[in-house]
Amino acid sequence: MDKFSAMQAFVRVVEAGTFTKAADSMNLPKATVTRLIQDLEKDLDTKLLNRTTRKVAVTVDGAAYYEQASRLLGEVQELESSMSRAKASPRGRLKVDVPSSLGLTVIIPALPDFYTRYPDIQLELGVSDRQVDIIAENVDCVVRGGELTDQSLVARRIGEFYLVSCASPAYLKRHGKPRHPRELEDSHKLIRYASPRNGKMYNFEYYRDGETITLDGRHRLSVNDSRAGVVAALAGLGVLHTATFLVQDHISSGELEPLFTEWCGGAVPLHVVYPPNRHLSNKVRVFVDWIAELFAKNDLIQRKSSLPAEMCSAWAGRTDAAAGSVAAEKAESAEIA
Repeated sequence: MDKFSAMQAFVRVVEAGTFTKAADSMNLPKATVTRLIQDLEKDLDTKLLNRTTRKVAVTVDGAAYYEQASRLLGEVQELESSMSRAKASPRGRLKVDVPSSLGLTVIIPALPDFYTRYPDIQLELGVSDRQVDIIAENVDCVVRGGELTDQSLVARRIGEFYLVSCASPAYLKRHGKPRHPRELEDSHKLIRYASPRNGKMYNFEYYRDGETITLDGRHRLSVNDSRAGVVAALAGLGVLHTATFLVQDHISSGELEPLFTEWCGGAVPLHVVYPPNRHLSNKVRVFVDWIAELFAKNDLIQRKSSLPAEMCSAWAGRTDAAAGSVAAEKAESAEIA
């Protein structure tokens, strides 16, 4: 028996929850993974897993073995990395998942720079807003904005982006330009964003001089993709509250007009998230450092290109209470790497 392969298979089965998902993540037949686990249990003379038709549960002995085995595999990977060229030139497959709007607008256009620095990394980039199971799908890390709902994961805050309300000139000509956020509650059509993960409808939030306004008004249209909301706003369907990086070019061209420029539209924290028991390889570290640098310098994220000066001043001078919104508080409660 190849005990090292059996140990790897056991750890993957525990993390993935099923033999099928573990086999897929290791690019092995399910029968091979099953045989490796059986041989390992025979060699140890103990039962590590309880199997049913639907799931796999770890026994008491299996849980103890998993903790030691996962730690040992991480140490072996670290040793191999230190004895190779990986330190100077990271290489290998890197599986990352990012939100679609952020990936298409900011991350993918900057990838030529990433590959210039790290030509030997094979990046498998998932671009979606669905809820990714990092463990079961064997994802190295994910980039997420807003609330972090799974406190068992490790997160590193790498930046934040801001929100802005805007509408097309044609819409404003028909309905009038609102001068105060409260006007949106009665006489305007809203384009709302609903999370594709849980269907939650996000509010319009504004901050100024310690005052907070949260609007949960009726909407003409809701979308579960941020880019769809931009298209709807361009079509004159209503007032949109969205990330500045999605609409700055349209504001610069005059296709959209920013609203309530003396108010701060809210901040959304950005994190890289990864499993707590997984070894953070050098290729993951360089990606995290690269994307943190990208967000720190990118003009769309840093809202420097086309937004009114008074809006940027409102953001810069926002109060601590505004900065400490519910989403930010929940995000900061995660373990920071």
